[in-house]
Amino acid sequence: MPHVMHQNTSLRAERSNPGTLAPVALDCFVAALLAMTATLVLSPAAQAERIFVSNEKDNTITVLDAQSLAITKTIKVGARPRAILTSVDGKSLYVCASDADRLEIIDLATLAVTGTLPSGPDPERFATTPDGKTLYVANENDNKVSAVDVASGKIVAEVPVGIEPEGMGMSPDGKTVVDTTETTSMAHFIDTATNKLVANVLVDSRPRVATWTPDGTQVWVSAEVGGSVSVIDAASHKIVQKIHFSVPGLTSGQAQAVDVKITKDGKTAFVALGPANRVAVIDAKSYEVKQYILVGQRVWNMAFSLDEKRLYTANGVSNDITVIDVGDLKAVKSVPVGRSPWGIAVAQ
Repeated sequence: MPHVMHQNTSLRAERSNPGTLAPVALDCFVAALLAMTATLVLSPAAQAERIFVSNEKDNTITVLDAQSLAITKTIKVGARPRAILTSVDGKSLYVCASDADRLEIIDLATLAVTGTLPSGPDPERFATTPDGKTLYVANENDNKVSAVDVASGKIVAEVPVGIEPEGMGMSPDGKTVVDTTETTSMAHFIDTATNKLVANVLVDSRPRVATWTPDGTQVWVSAEVGGSVSVIDAASHKIVQKIHFSVPGLTSGQAQAVDVKITKDGKTAFVALGPANRVAVIDAKSYEVKQYILVGQRVWNMAFSLDEKRLYTANGVSNDITVIDVGDLKAVKSVPVGRSPWGIAVAQ
């Protein structure tokens, strides 16, 4: 304690008489300032943010540090991993191991596979209820959506839908989940309280995903072969707008709408256009396509960084991810991952 008091006294003396120097006190002051600056610049949240990519042909999940974009780990998982999803509590990563006919659970603290959950045959995509208790899984090969109770590890309901279920979108209030079926070309609205179908909406050919607007008033359904996005009113189940794409220099068939991401403020939508190697930027209020961002080959699925300053795309043919600066609407970097990257998620 006497030593500390001596330093503080010296520092006060320096402030009252700037013409003199106290090296020990000055060194302590500078060290404290540098430590404080380092804490501000390298916040724990920024350091902890990670990107997870499922590699369909490698049966792996690639883990990248979101700051450096360096690969920090590769996790072996079940056959043909596709959709991946972080749990509501942020402790786990769920993986659709499609050819293994199950869901796998990765502990985000240890990055180890710690368990499995059941699904129907060939699970492709899934969605979680806001409370994290139930996963709704699209099982491509049995034309059903499975409701999986996470705590018990059991399927508690199966909902028959159209042929080749794929997209799964949960409403913000958790009351409705929407499944899309590729061959039937429909969006199926399911009441999560009863696990019954309440509406079927015909959309364009080969629908891929169903994405809700943050306010829960609309569902945006992409159609890969149709090359469009159908905007569906969630209350009336009517299509209120169809968005089409025209990329300069490409044929209309190359712009195949796949994933859809909408910013939390509901103002901007991003649509992955598959073999067009572009992401479309859309004004989510006027439905106007504002521009196209060139990314990797066969852009498939996307994920925002936690602060929404970046958008990451999984590019299935170029075997990489592209980083888009959301503020500048520009691709700033591409990073190689595994073979046929399919799903992508961000977590701490």
